[in-house]
Amino acid sequence: MTYVLFDIGGTKTRVGLSEDLKTISGSTSFRTKQSFTEGVDTIYKVALKLDPKAKIKVVAGGIRGLLNETKTGLDNDSILSDWAGKPLTEKLQERFSAPVYLENDTAMAGLGEAVFGAGQGMDIVVYHTISTGVGGVKIERGVIDEASSGFEPGHQVLDIDRTILGDDITPTLENLVSGAGLEARLGMPAYEIPQEDMIWNELAEYLAQGLRNTILYWSPEVIVLGGSMINGDPKIQIDDIRKYTVDVLDSFVTCPFITVGVLKDEAGLYGAMAYLQNKK
Repeated sequence: MTYVLFDIGGTKTRVGLSEDLKTISGSTSFRTKQSFTEGVDTIYKVALKLDPKAKIKVVAGGIRGLLNETKTGLDNDSILSDWAGKPLTEKLQERFSAPVYLENDTAMAGLGEAVFGAGQGMDIVVYHTISTGVGGVKIERGVIDEASSGFEPGHQVLDIDRTILGDDITPTLENLVSGAGLEARLGMPAYEIPQEDMIWNELAEYLAQGLRNTILYWSPEVIVLGGSMINGDPKIQIDDIRKYTVDVLDSFVTCPFITVGVLKDEAGLYGAMAYLQNKK
């Protein structure tokens, strides 16, 4: 039997297959479709192309944005607006004739890193993605921590006196360190800013303030970081992040190990495998 894994991001969608929920037998990616109907159809066609003879047992994956209460689709999202309010799990179930499970994409990626990646062997793992936006999740003993409406650490307010972002931009962690926030502030995409520019050092300082809150609220054993602002070139340097986080904690509590995820683009697919392991 074959398991279909998917990861629907704002820019790319990745689809993979697994036969044993331990390894990915094949995967591919394509540009995320803005049309909900086209997106569902493409996921189905891509999965069948990976293995036309596959007998699908279960389908699971993540999607960016805030899920509805039943985790059957998107409640709202600024980028995948046509997907909001649509019955995603129902439509995928119709296409695959198999049960479908859905989670937030960051939660799935964090679960993948906790079980198969940089957080292996740790009981309490926090994952933050620093990319177009900022997301995060807490994983306890290989399971996504329960929450009434999901986790949104990127929306924590940091620049209270608005000295950095001014009066017109909400002073959140996401607007301070995300790729979209940086581009809005400087008028150029992050990948065009040289690594030697001091802004990368400043971003490490801002991110450290957010991680301080993560550490005080969630008390993790390890923090795993992912996303294009961490894995890209240029990027926010991990050594700077560690240094500034230790500084802002000021010995109040011990700083946990902060590291970079190892699964990169396939973290969400590995998370879907870990999720299904818990469902067996």
